[in-house]
Amino acid sequence: MDALTAALKVAASGLGVQSERLRVVSENLANAQSTGTAAGSDPYRRKTISFVSQLDQATGGSLVQVGSIDRDPSDFPVEFQPGNEAADAKGYVKMPNVNPLIEMADMTEANRSYEANLQVIKQARDLISMTIDLMRNQ
Repeated sequence: MDALTAALKVAASGLGVQSERLRVVSENLANAQSTGTAAGSDPYRRKTISFVSQLDQATGGSLVQVGSIDRDPSDFPVEFQPGNEAADAKGYVKMPNVNPLIEMADMTEANRSYEANLQVIKQARDLISMTIDLMRNQ
């Protein structure tokens, strides 16, 4: 397999995992205020995503895949909200362990990685097109 096709395959795998990463970050942001439904119950727990590298036998390139989507084991912050249905006997509510600033930084990084992989695909496509044009002109 030629180098341009291998580059396309590697960049496509990068697009896939960054898309999944953006989905996980969006889910975290959407649930940043989702408390439990009963007194003392646990709120939404932040999701984390990890990647693994895998050698592609056909191209010899290193492809990236989603390794796992896990839950962040960190403690839940508590807020005093005595009127909330999820408040315990003392009036404290467990809040999700989602930090919107961290999620936004993660989203920006994932978006930039996605765009970089997209640029690789565009460049490889242009090079393939130029090669085809050269072959036609001979």
